[in-house]
Amino acid sequence: MCRLEKSERKREMGSGLVKGGVEKHLKSSSSRMKLWMIRATTSVLLWTCIVQLTAIGETWGPRVLTVWPPCFNRESDTASAVVQDKVPAVPARVLPPKRVYKNNGYLMVSCNGGLNQMRAAICDMVAIARYLNVTLIVPELDKTSFWADPSEFQDIFDVDHFITSLRDEVRILKELPPRLKKRVEMGRVLSMPPISWSDISYYHNQILPLVQKYKVVHLNRTDARLANNGQPLEIQKLRCRVNFSALRFTSQIEDLGKRVIKLLRQNGPFLVLHLRYEMDMLAFSGCTQGCNKEEVEELTRMRYAYPWWKEKIINSDLKRKDGLCPLTPEETALILRALDIDPNMQIYIAAGEIYGGERRMANLAKAYPKLVRKETLLEPSDLRFFQNHSSQMAALDYLVSLESDIFVPTYDGNMAKVVEGHRRFLGYKKTILLERKLLVDLIDQYSNGSLTWDEFSAAVKESHVDRMGGPTNRLVIPDKPKEEDYFYSNPEECLQMSSFDPLSST
Repeated sequence: MCRLEKSERKREMGSGLVKGGVEKHLKSSSSRMKLWMIRATTSVLLWTCIVQLTAIGETWGPRVLTVWPPCFNRESDTASAVVQDKVPAVPARVLPPKRVYKNNGYLMVSCNGGLNQMRAAICDMVAIARYLNVTLIVPELDKTSFWADPSEFQDIFDVDHFITSLRDEVRILKELPPRLKKRVEMGRVLSMPPISWSDISYYHNQILPLVQKYKVVHLNRTDARLANNGQPLEIQKLRCRVNFSALRFTSQIEDLGKRVIKLLRQNGPFLVLHLRYEMDMLAFSGCTQGCNKEEVEELTRMRYAYPWWKEKIINSDLKRKDGLCPLTPEETALILRALDIDPNMQIYIAAGEIYGGERRMANLAKAYPKLVRKETLLEPSDLRFFQNHSSQMAALDYLVSLESDIFVPTYDGNMAKVVEGHRRFLGYKKTILLERKLLVDLIDQYSNGSLTWDEFSAAVKESHVDRMGGPTNRLVIPDKPKEEDYFYSNPEECLQMSSFDPLSST
């Protein structure tokens, strides 16, 4: 009996221990659960606060993150100020809202010509794509022209800025969607050159139906394909917006351009001379003034070597008298002196290799000894990545030309026209637009003794008083777009009238 009672007591004690253990375990689990819930709730609240602070934006974000609690002393406040001075705040980039529209198809474009001819073409193609409500594929640059530059769009322009800055106007993609891209690679795409100097209605009536039918249309030539005048104001302003804002050079080109400008500014004001006297220009134009017999023969062979240069037999003397030839380096030296350009001014030559080299540059160098080029201002290592990339070199010259105190082109090619218009947009910066037909006549009269130097200089200055890049109306010649003023040389629809003193110069 005693043993039985003892065993029963043991079972009861054991049962009591088990119950107590279970109760303790349940209490422990409940505590852990509560702790976990508290932590989870706290984490959610913290993340919610962070998201809300981020969403508040620029107005409150910097204040919340930089204001110190009052418990910190003055030393910590000072340290904070020092850190903030050393690390300037970078404002967040605000992107324009995307424009939502029904996409009518995709437009591919292949630009032709040099940098500035392609630049103007890109502006036109963006405006056309916007008007047609299509998606534009990032333009392809010319790699088969005389310059044979292999640069892609993204090698010259900031492609991401180009796409995002225009997203409120037109959708731009770096490449076609996969299914359409495969079709194009198989050669199943309509490729055509649009008609030159066309009105925007041509693209609406002729090109848009093709895009809607085939989904993709490839425009394989883009030079001067949109008329200068008679376009809707919105189209003209969009052309300007692309040119002056969306087409930004890569940071590598921009930074090197700033270095060149800084080096020039250290030595005072400077004039940029766009001396268009390279071999390709002379061969194409047939202008051989001052060239020897061997050089004339070399230029003629080159002209015949390029089938797309249609004019082969050219009378150089007649063309020069008509004002259709670039001024020679010798003629340019005379004109700069006649315009009273300070002989101590720095003159930056924005051009490729001058045909005839030092022999042809001797008079100009004697009259203006402070002649410089990017190749003389920079180390060879600075230009290493730009070698054999003429468009990237031209981009450097473009940046320097915009910032110069005076810009003087010796021929009205694409760079001269586009820079002229850009300088107008920047506040009518002084641009001397040489009247070559008049000037070569004056030069010939001075050379044969018919005019004294004073008479020659007075005539040159008088004829250029109103040719300094000031406000003027664009010349319109109906049915003769090649003879009227180029839109990009004077985009008057986009210009703000400002005070302009044509006589002020450095």
